[in-house]
This record gives sequence, structure tokens and C-alpha cells, in this order.
Amino acid sequence: MEKETLNLTNEWDKTFPKSDKVSHSKVTFTNRYGITLAADMYLPKDASGRLPAIAVSGPFGAVKEQCSGLYAQTMAERGFLTIAFDPSFTGESGGEPRYVASPDINTEDFMAAVDFLSLNDRADPERIGILGICGWGGMALNTAALDTRIKATVTATMYDMTRVNANGYFDSEDSEQQRYEKKKSMCAQRLEDIRNGSNKRGGGCLPLPVPEDAPFFVKDYSEYYKGRAYHPRSLNSNDGWNVTGCMSFMNQPILKYSNEIRSAVLIIHGDKAHSCYFSEDAYRNMITDSEYTDNKELMIIPGAVHTDLYDNTGVIPFDRIAAFYSEYLK
Repeated sequence: MEKETLNLTNEWDKTFPKSDKVSHSKVTFTNRYGITLAADMYLPKDASGRLPAIAVSGPFGAVKEQCSGLYAQTMAERGFLTIAFDPSFTGESGGEPRYVASPDINTEDFMAAVDFLSLNDRADPERIGILGICGWGGMALNTAALDTRIKATVTATMYDMTRVNANGYFDSEDSEQQRYEKKKSMCAQRLEDIRNGSNKRGGGCLPLPVPEDAPFFVKDYSEYYKGRAYHPRSLNSNDGWNVTGCMSFMNQPILKYSNEIRSAVLIIHGDKAHSCYFSEDAYRNMITDSEYTDNKELMIIPGAVHTDLYDNTGVIPFDRIAAFYSEYLK
């Protein structure tokens, strides 16, 4: 299959400092839809032989130069071969049109990353894990339910994007009428986009300073994406997804078979995060009527808000994450 030609940035343009303990390189791989994905690979400098490997992605609307890269680089410092990739249609990865998401294609992105690691001569194909942050935490669980090659999955500050699109935040729009109105609006927008020859963007995070009366989690997001972790390729840092970009999430629940995941799963969330209910409910559903609960864990971090698990290295439990992967990728 012929790969798309990607325009990859060679200079270090991450929102976090470069580590002198790992080597960094750009890599590409193609998913089964023919979309070529761009990733940063991090390799421990003192490593030899085949290593346990981890594919990292997220948050939803972020790029690999933001916190997925921070996670990948930090785990490489701890002895793992890692890649942080941009999902299809975003960042440096291919796919047209831009700024759309798909529960199917984005799950496939994780599986394509597992393909890449399985065939890489520095990775051990029997010791592969994945890590999903925010919206890609839900994608990671969906992938773990599908991909039997994955031995361990970690999610951090997870969102279930199908639930939030269908029900709104805190399930405040969980009615047939409200879903109908949202679907009606997006169907009308589809026609407008065709007439205009371009897709209307939904808008990223609010510009700084955020109005005082804005909900805390809105301020939290803006301070990350518009402030300390701004990146020119990040959707959330700029004009956001297409208005119709997440339409298919509304009736495709991605966590349907999570209680059939046999491999190990660690779900991490802060108890002060507006989104904590996603992880609590996902964990409960994952262990309900399941025969595979001994290797499942929910870790709630006292006092942590949603974006603390993006880039607050004093809060992110990297020691626990490394120990978890060491236990199950052995």
C-alpha cells in the first residue's frame, strides 16, 4: 500500500523539554484505511535488545507535541520503547478532510500503532501496551476490547466521547429530544458545508483570559491549550474540530464490550476532575459480569483536576504507570 507523503517537522517543537536520556525520531505507519500516521518515537539511550513497547495518544483535539509526547518520553526514560502518534485527520498525520474524528478509524489508529510496534526490530511483539489520555482513553479501552495483542492498557483522565456527544456533559442532555435537535443541527450543517466548499469549525478553547463566570473545567482547558501548552497544530489550541466532525459518535457507544477485556487495564483519574465520572463508570462497567477482574484497577488521585494528568509531573503517577507496565509487559 502506497503511503501518503507527509510534511514532518524536523526540529524539536514540543511543549515540554527534550530529555537527554532518550533518543527521538520521527516515524510513520499506515492504518488499514490507507491513512498514514505520523509519530514521535522515543528510545532509551542505554537500551539494548527488544524492549517492551507502548503506543500513546490523546487528548481529544491535541497533538503528539503536547501531553502524549510527554507521557511517551517519560516512559522511555523508564526503559520502554514508546511512540506518541497523531490520530487520523489531525496534526502531522494524513487523512482528508481535516479535523474529523471517527470511533472506528481512531480505534484503528491504535491498532495500526500496535502493528507498527509488533514489526519494529527494537520492540518485543509479545510485550506491547497502549496508553490513552482524555478522549483517547476511551479509544484505548475500545482498542483493548478488540486487539488481543495488547497486554496492558492505561487510561489517564479518560473521556467517553460517545457518551459526552450523545448525552452532553454530566449527562445533562440525555433525552431523545435533545439528541434529535443536535442531529438535526449537524445534518443542516452538512449541507451548508457542501454549499460553501469548506467545513465550518466548531471553535477550540476559549481565549485567555477566560471570563470569570465560565465553568472551572472550561478555564482549565483554556489555560492548557491556549496558554502553557499552546501548539499551532493542536485543534483545541486553535479553531477546534469541524462542527460535524464528531457526528458518528452520537450512536456508537465505544465501551459496549469493555467487560470482555482479558488483558490488564489501569484507569487513572483525579477526584476533582469534572470528568471523573467517565472513569468511575467505565471501571464499574468493565468489571461487571466479567471473568477478568484480577488485572483491572481504578486509581483515583486526591485533589487532582482534569488537566493535572496532562502535564503536572508532580501529580501524574509515572511510578505506578511504569510498575503496571513492568508487571504486565514481562
